Amino acid sequence: MRRAGLAVLAVLAGTPTMNAALAEQADLKPLAFSDLAGWAEDDHAAAFRAFRRSCGPILDKQAELRPAQIAGAGLREVCQAASALTVRSKAEARRFFETHFRPHEIVLKTGRGFLTGYYEPEFRGSRTRTETFTVPLLDRPDDLVTIPQGESLPGIEPGLQAARRTATGYEPYPDRAAIEGGALGQRAKPVVWLKEPGEAFILHVQGSARIRLTDGSVMRVAYAGRNGRPYTSIGRVLVERGIMDLESMTLEKLMGWLKDNPAEARELMHRNRSYIFFREARELAPDEGPVGGAGHPLVPGRSLAVDRNLWPYGLPFWLEGRLPVTLEKADPLNRLMIAQDTGSAILGPARGDFFVGSGPEAGTRAGLMRHTTRFVVLLPAR
Repeated sequence: MRRAGLAVLAVLAGTPTMNAALAEQADLKPLAFSDLAGWAEDDHAAAFRAFRRSCGPILDKQAELRPAQIAGAGLREVCQAASALTVRSKAEARRFFETHFRPHEIVLKTGRGFLTGYYEPEFRGSRTRTETFTVPLLDRPDDLVTIPQGESLPGIEPGLQAARRTATGYEPYPDRAAIEGGALGQRAKPVVWLKEPGEAFILHVQGSARIRLTDGSVMRVAYAGRNGRPYTSIGRVLVERGIMDLESMTLEKLMGWLKDNPAEARELMHRNRSYIFFREARELAPDEGPVGGAGHPLVPGRSLAVDRNLWPYGLPFWLEGRLPVTLEKADPLNRLMIAQDTGSAILGPARGDFFVGSGPEAGTRAGLMRHTTRFVVLLPAR
C-alpha cells in the first residue's frame, strides 16, 4: 500500500518531501466507484463545472493566491480533456470522472477525517470611519513578505509563513494584539470600517465578505495576505473554558458572546495570533462567489478547502458524512467536491472546509458543520 501510494503521489504533484509528509500521515486505499455510497445519484454536471473552473488557471499556469502543491502532468492532462469537452448531462459528466480518475480512500494513520464549513459573511460597513463604524479591515502592508512553502528566511523561525522586511533584514511579523495596538502605523490603510470587533474577527476567519455600505451599495473584500502566525480557534478555547459546549455552539451564539463580553472577547481574540489583510475585490460579479486560494471564484456546495501543503488545487474529493440543517437535523452528505481553497486551520490529508455560500443562512449552516467524514481523493487515472 505505501509503495503504491507514493508512486501515485509522485505522478500527482509533489516534491519528494511533500510525498513523504503525506505518506507519513495516511495510506491511499484504491476503490471502485461502486464503493462510493450515493455516487450514481450526485450531480456530476455541477462538479464538472467547478472542476473546469479550476482547469483554466492550471493550464495557463496562473499564479495562485495561496500557492499549493503543483498540479502534476496527470491532472493537467485531465484538464486538457475537460477543456475540449462539452458536457450536456449529469451522465456525461459522471462518465468523464469515471474515465479520467480513480478513487482512493484516505486512510489516516491516526484519527478520522473531519469536515467543517465556511461561508462569505455579509455585514454593514463604511468606507470612512464614523461614530458607528470604528473597526478597520486593513490592506496589505508594504513590508509584509510571504514565505513560500518549503522556504525560509534568515532570522525567521521555522513554521512562520511570513516576515517583516526591515532595513537590516527580516523579523517576525507582529501578531494580532500588536497590530490592533498600532504596530503597523501608516503601513496598512483601512479598506473598510465595520461596527463590531467580532465581525472583523469572523471575516479574518472566513477570508472574504460582502460589506453593505451606508449608501446601499455592496463592497466585496478578499484575502490579500496574512502575518504568518499560527491560527488558534477561539471556539475551542471557549469550550475548554466551559463557557460553551461544542454540541450547542453556533455562529450566532459565538457572535453574541463576543458582542456581549467586549473585554473578555478582546483577550480571547488575541489568543489567535494570526491576522488577515484584505483588498477590495472589484473584479467579482454580484452572483460570483468569493476568491479562493486557487485565485478564482468559489462555487457554493462544490468548493473544498484542503491542506495546500499536501494537495494541489483542482483535485476532486468525494465526501461521505452528514450535512447539518439545524442542530437537531442533518442530511446525508454524498458529494463530489473540488479542491479550490485552503485555510490556516485546514491541516492534514483528510481535513476539509466546505464552502456553503454567502449571507446569514449560509453562515448558520457553515457554523454547524464539524463532523467526522470519509474522504476519498480522485487521482488521475494515468
